[in-house]
Amino acid sequence: MDIKSFLKLVKKYKWVLILVPIIAVIITYFLVQNLPKQYSSEVQISTGLLDPSKKVISNENTDFFQINQQFSNIMEKFKMKKIINILSYNLILHDLEQPKSAFRKYSDKIDSLNAQQKQEVINLFREKLATKSVLTLADNNGKYKLYDIVESMGYGETGLKKEIDISHSDNSDFINIEYTSPNPNLSAYLVNTLASEFIVNYSSDVSNNQNKSIGLLDSVLKKKEIAMNAKNGSLSTFKRNKGVLNLNEQSATVYAQITQYEGQRADALRQIQSTQGAINTIQSKLSGSDPNINGSSRADNREIVSLKREREAANNAFIENGFRASDQRKVDSLTRIIQSKSNQNSDENVYDPRTSKQTLSAQKTQLEIAQQTAKSSIRSIDNELASLRAKYSSMVPYDADIQNYEREADLATKEYMTALDQYTQSRNNQAMGLRLQIEQVGLPGNPEPSKKVLYLAGSGMGSFFVCLGYIFFVFMLDHKIKSSSQLAHATKSNTVGVLNKIDGNERSIREIWNDKTGNTNYEIYRDMLRSLRFEITEKMDADSSKILGITSLLAEEGKTFIAYSLAYAFAMTGKKVLLIADELPVVKAESKALATSQNFQTFLIKKEIHTEDLITIMNKSTARESLLEMQSIKSLKAGFDVLREEFDIIIVDVNSLHDINIAKEWLLFTEKNIAIFEYGKVLADNDKEFVDYIKKLPGFLGWVLNKTIITAN
Repeated sequence: MDIKSFLKLVKKYKWVLILVPIIAVIITYFLVQNLPKQYSSEVQISTGLLDPSKKVISNENTDFFQINQQFSNIMEKFKMKKIINILSYNLILHDLEQPKSAFRKYSDKIDSLNAQQKQEVINLFREKLATKSVLTLADNNGKYKLYDIVESMGYGETGLKKEIDISHSDNSDFINIEYTSPNPNLSAYLVNTLASEFIVNYSSDVSNNQNKSIGLLDSVLKKKEIAMNAKNGSLSTFKRNKGVLNLNEQSATVYAQITQYEGQRADALRQIQSTQGAINTIQSKLSGSDPNINGSSRADNREIVSLKREREAANNAFIENGFRASDQRKVDSLTRIIQSKSNQNSDENVYDPRTSKQTLSAQKTQLEIAQQTAKSSIRSIDNELASLRAKYSSMVPYDADIQNYEREADLATKEYMTALDQYTQSRNNQAMGLRLQIEQVGLPGNPEPSKKVLYLAGSGMGSFFVCLGYIFFVFMLDHKIKSSSQLAHATKSNTVGVLNKIDGNERSIREIWNDKTGNTNYEIYRDMLRSLRFEITEKMDADSSKILGITSLLAEEGKTFIAYSLAYAFAMTGKKVLLIADELPVVKAESKALATSQNFQTFLIKKEIHTEDLITIMNKSTARESLLEMQSIKSLKAGFDVLREEFDIIIVDVNSLHDINIAKEWLLFTEKNIAIFEYGKVLADNDKEFVDYIKKLPGFLGWVLNKTIITAN
């Protein structure tokens, strides 16, 4: 956005921005003179949600989000149609039953009723208040239009909702109800009535809802209790019928016993294996494989061997007969006899080096007895293991059934406990729940400070910004190009100069240039023309260009006059100038004058030119003839080469771009080009293709904004 242009537009309408707010303030001043005084009354209701002193059980982890929701719900219920209608009934009944202390003057609808009709209306409103019914348009269908009567007194739902302010400060336990009206008693009565009626209705609704919830939870609790008892009874019956008190502990005990006996059996097997190894070693030594061991003769030991066999037979009988005491005594007797015989044999052969053989035989006997004892113990261990494993296997089928019974009983117990917790919590909430109460009643107060100053300031500021907004709206809708920056933005190309609008005889360029009367427009035009001349000279001298083309989007945008003006401006610098332009009345002068023009078409034919002092003018044909139809391109280039040799700068007044067929032919022979755009015109969509065309030409220098309106500061 062009801020400067917008500020210019604001400056143009400055009197509107001044006068309109003044008029608005004056009108507002007279309107607010008769405003009645306003009286405000406020009542405070405590909820106990954030007041620890009103809580039976203090909860340190306060959920402020949930509490804010509760506050929002309570405040929204204040605006319910049912509550507002109850307030409306109380207000209308107060005015009807106490006409001397009525808050407002009776409306025409009430004044039209006689005493009996008023009493009937009072009875109807009393009935609706008792039943807490909602007031709707359907209440106009009876004998009396109750809805219209309430609305006529200003006690309708819409009016009250707009004027009642219900608020809650953050981190406060109070809800504030405020009402402002011209009557202080009305303000106090309204907020107190609304607060008390709301507390009664809200408490009643909460109690009813809680009773319904408790009744429902009690029914659910009883069902859960019956289900829990049934599941636990089934589990108990199953255990009694199957003789299982505690399957987990019993199975664990049996399994521990099985493990213990398996350990004993493994120990016995290890003992048998180790004993057998020792026996094999002794047998190897007794068989004569050890040369260091010899004993008495076989005849000497035959009796001992016979006794050992008898003892072995007695030992086997002792084990097989279940370890009877008589068998044990026989084994002990034979052992003593063998020991006695062995000792006797040792005494008789005391100096015999082979006596160790008897010792080995005794050790072998002991080992064989121990081995046989171990084998006998394995047999009894296997019997116990078989018994325990059978007992453990008999418990396995009951495990899945008991788990199902226990799982169902546990689930039923958990459901019952959950229902019990909810029931207990609901009971506690009912006993220690939300208790609304009025902490501060509304009282009639002093009138509110006058808001006349605010109304006056608001009207003045409001009207000012409305006018400013309108000006801004007009500015945004105005697509006219009025500055070089706007022209550059619209065409997306450079702007090389700006020329102001000349009032009067615009064709007298010499008069404009030589004016000494102090004409501001002429002075500005000369300065801007010099600036444009400098920009063009700098660009043309960079590559020694001499032919400058001047065109425009449309005709009548001043390009011909600019061509004459630039010719005169270049002549003022001492350059020899040729101007090829449409015919324009010229003013002769003694020096640097615009001379009588010659014809460009004649020059093309004869290749002859009559040069003047500094400016030579050739007029183009007014018949809009095509250059290429008059001469070939080669001949035209040859003619321009002649002119380049003769003059320092050649200025060509090219047709407007809307005559694109003729303009293109002239632009074939120009080396640099500028385009003229008239101030205050709009760049139309159909002009953009011509803008793109001129921009693509390699010698295009930029745009010149012509006929600019210069305002004095």
